[in-house]
Amino acid sequence: MSDTPASGDRRSGTPLAKKLGVRAGQGQRLRLLHAGPDWTVPGLPGDVDLAAGGPGGADLTVAFYRSYADLAAEGEGLARDLADHAMLWIAWPRKAAGHVSDLTENALRDLFLPLGLVDVKVAALGEDWSGLKFVRRRENRRKSDAK
Repeated sequence: MSDTPASGDRRSGTPLAKKLGVRAGQGQRLRLLHAGPDWTVPGLPGDVDLAAGGPGGADLTVAFYRSYADLAAEGEGLARDLADHAMLWIAWPRKAAGHVSDLTENALRDLFLPLGLVDVKVAALGEDWSGLKFVRRRENRRKSDAK
């Protein structure tokens, strides 16, 4: 499987940065966890702080997993470290592109919903990756974690 950078959804024409929730002028901190060395987000605004890492201190994280076991081992920490205002995208190999994985949307929900997160969007994150976006449920937000 390649880690080809994604330009966006061919059907909608939506650039990947916009699809992920990146907005110019916000000074967002975008973190890529377990991304291949060549996977990028084309067209990022200049004020976006892009680095490798998890959701701690990030506004937006895209975390890549190829197996449920790997994700399950890190899932609780991902949910714990996610700020109330932040977004967490979990990316897994796209079956529509011919890739094999034991990760599914329902498996992700089964893992993250009990941890206080809720999924709000699904999207293709390039040719090889599907993504499900999670945020913390309003009733589970910590009062001291305002941005």
